[in-house]
Amino acid sequence: MKDSHILVVGAGLCGSLLALRLAQHGYQVSLFEKRKDLRKADISAGRSINLAFSDRGLKGIKRVGLEKKVEELCIPMHGRMLHDKKGTTKLSPYSGRQNEYINSISRSGLNALLLYEIEKHENVRIQFEASCQHVDIENNSAVFVNDTTKEQITINADYVIGTDGAGSVVRQAMMKIRALRFSFSQNFLTHGYKELSILPDENGTHQMEKGALHIWPRGENMLIALPNLDGSFTVTLFLAYEGGTYNFNNLTNPAIVEEYFKSDYKDAYALMPHLKDEFFENPTASLGTIRCTPWTHKNTLLMGDAAHAIVPFYGQGMNASFEDVAVFDDILSEEEFDLDKTLKRFSKERKLDADGIADLALDNFHEMKAHTAQDLFLKKRKLELELEEHFPKDYLSKYSLVTFNEDIGYHEAKVKGRAQDKVILNLFQEGKLTDEQTLEEKLQIIDKYTGLYLDKDILIL
Repeated sequence: MKDSHILVVGAGLCGSLLALRLAQHGYQVSLFEKRKDLRKADISAGRSINLAFSDRGLKGIKRVGLEKKVEELCIPMHGRMLHDKKGTTKLSPYSGRQNEYINSISRSGLNALLLYEIEKHENVRIQFEASCQHVDIENNSAVFVNDTTKEQITINADYVIGTDGAGSVVRQAMMKIRALRFSFSQNFLTHGYKELSILPDENGTHQMEKGALHIWPRGENMLIALPNLDGSFTVTLFLAYEGGTYNFNNLTNPAIVEEYFKSDYKDAYALMPHLKDEFFENPTASLGTIRCTPWTHKNTLLMGDAAHAIVPFYGQGMNASFEDVAVFDDILSEEEFDLDKTLKRFSKERKLDADGIADLALDNFHEMKAHTAQDLFLKKRKLELELEEHFPKDYLSKYSLVTFNEDIGYHEAKVKGRAQDKVILNLFQEGKLTDEQTLEEKLQIIDKYTGLYLDKDILIL
């Protein structure tokens, strides 16, 4: 029923988009957030300043009619700009189709836009600095404490949706219900990350190519940089906590940090005169994957990172959460706004795709830090780009399946994409793809062997 009161716990990107869409449908919405209002205070510490925004995220944004306003916040990135240790660069396009690219977007700018739009609706209450202390799933209520006044607030609703991130309090409440047999896993990488920056030049412009996502792949570790509208780049170091010559545990003083960057990221270091200050001022954060099931119990639902947090290496964390909202919205319409049926269907049907993108993000971690610089990988990418350019409707790389084809589920993209990757690499190694063949002949061979590979059902899903 559209007269239901829905409590959304967490006003990050997913929660804000969901609250806005529910408000547009006419529901009474209470949106509670433990942090301060990001429009009035800097709360970015430890979180990504900018994100990669692509088609699946756009699918969610279109639901609330904000695509034009979001476009103003975006910087198109047409490919990966690879930096070797000598400082030589090479652009590896994301697609052979000219109209396919991803965008760098400000996390806070996007979140602020959603909050401003929510405030236009009288049927929404937004409360900041309200930490969720307890969720009573049996009675659809939650207790919050105002961090400043210490006032306790109890909210009673008809439904509770937890969009409160990887450390979700709503999920923790579900885990305590023994009869639910709630399954949960949290797996951390051996790597963490630290955010740094490259500032604009004296004219306020970007000091590197702004139309690309920059990557310095170094085997087990890497540096990446995404452009910002103010002419700066957000730089992220992905580094192991231990092992190797340099790691987060032994980069303990400015001298060794300078030594590491001069050795491995020389051209980036030349653009980072404030590196040593930032390195020790900014936090080091962990990277992990969260999987759980079920996502719903009675009138409570988990969504976004609360249900399926992933590592950031496919640039799909935000996009997957926004797609959650679009999928939820589809089911809500199909079920004629029956929320009970919608919660159950969403929890059941979305889980497979959420696991799919979690797997793909882990795959891409290994690809980005090492394989992007390997000759065989570069050879495969060159062929894929040629196939996409000349046969745009007949060939889709794994990256294109995931990033630019929002009507294909993540699971399906994973299965087909992994098969194609393995087939192409094997065909090259076995000499079955040669320079004498035409592109059409190569496509026919790839399609044939990919079909055989999938039919054998030997792919690790």
